[in-house]
Amino acid sequence: MNGSEGQPLGYLLHRVATALRSEVTTTVLDPLELSFPQYICMRMLSHSPGLSNAQLARDVNVSPQAMNMVVRVLQERGLVARPTTVASGRSLPAELTREGTALLEAIDGGVRDAEAKVLAPLDDREQRSLRRLLADLA
Repeated sequence: MNGSEGQPLGYLLHRVATALRSEVTTTVLDPLELSFPQYICMRMLSHSPGLSNAQLARDVNVSPQAMNMVVRVLQERGLVARPTTVASGRSLPAELTREGTALLEAIDGGVRDAEAKVLAPLDDREQRSLRRLLADLA
């Protein structure tokens, strides 16, 4: 048994997530002047258009104020759009713009390369197994 097998799962997941975040940020996002929270927000909106600021904040585990800043910057860059008003309530649903969708598609290759670098110690079968296990747990 190696030393990592006795470590708590949360700690191990945090270590892998931190390594991946660092690699993606340094190699892919920094050159585009995108933060990791902005990338995650865009990724979430690509899968679930129309999420509110509160829903995004809950899913990313940040405060609504922090998410408001993330969405506001993305809006200013023309990557996300929200209506100025809604028929009922106060929630303004956010959606990726064409530019946001195109940027997300353009950086996918770089994100995959960063993932491959972080997962390099695993062979292809182990990587597929890890992805399947994580998807099952999610």
